[in-house]
Amino acid sequence: MAKSQQTFSKSEKEKKRLKRREEKQKKKEARRAEAKENGGGIPLAYVDFNGNLVDTPPDPSMKVEIEAEDIVLGIPKKEEGDVEEFDPVRKGKVSFFDTSKGFGFIIDSENNEKYFCHVSGLIDEIAENDSVTFELEKGMKGMNAVKVTLVK
Repeated sequence: MAKSQQTFSKSEKEKKRLKRREEKQKKKEARRAEAKENGGGIPLAYVDFNGNLVDTPPDPSMKVEIEAEDIVLGIPKKEEGDVEEFDPVRKGKVSFFDTSKGFGFIIDSENNEKYFCHVSGLIDEIAENDSVTFELEKGMKGMNAVKVTLVK
């Protein structure tokens, strides 16, 4: 005759698993009984006219009628007067530039922001305290000054 493959640890694990299953079933039945006692279901939530969740229904006298033609889907077309001209060229002053390392910083004259400038973004050669014009471009660590030209 062959021995049973069931070892002591296997039987203990099986008992624990069955016990957990029974406890889970008891909790499930308790939740169902409590839901029946309390009337069951989910309490209703309403959205007021400001978009907030409330427990009371909204006042029908405050209802606003909206015509279907007034709803705009997508981006409205721009009119001639709506277009705001944006000049990408900025003016500034070189606060620091190291020619041996090939980088420096330019301070914008409008908002006094400091922008990084690399030698690859230069059109003219620059030095410290030079007035320059430049454009901004998104870099890895922030905005970089590119197309830097010397103002004469």
